[in-house]
Amino acid sequence: MKKPARNPREVAEIVAIQALSFLAGDPERLGRFLAETGIGPETLRSSAADPNFLAHVLDFILKDDDSVKAFAEASKLHPTNIMAAREVLGDRKWERDVP
Repeated sequence: MKKPARNPREVAEIVAIQALSFLAGDPERLGRFLAETGIGPETLRSSAADPNFLAHVLDFILKDDDSVKAFAEASKLHPTNIMAAREVLGDRKWERDVP
C-alpha cells in the first residue's frame, strides 16, 4: 500500500503529474504544450522530475478555462485545488528566505 502524501509540496507535485497525464491523453493538447515549452516527447518523462517543469504544466492548464474545467472533471479536483497546487510549486523562494 502506498503511503499517503504528507506535505503540500508532495500533493502539488502529484496534481501536476496528473495534469501532465491529462495532457498526454489528448494529442492536440499535448502538441500545443510541447510546442509552447519547446521540449520533445522524448524528454517529457525526464522533465517530469523537475518541480519547475511541473509548475509550467499547471500554468499551461490554468491559462485556459476549458482546460481547467476538463482537467478538474477528469481528476475529480476543484479548480481552486489546481490553482493552490500551482501556488505551492511556485513558492520555492520562501524556503530560501526563511532564516
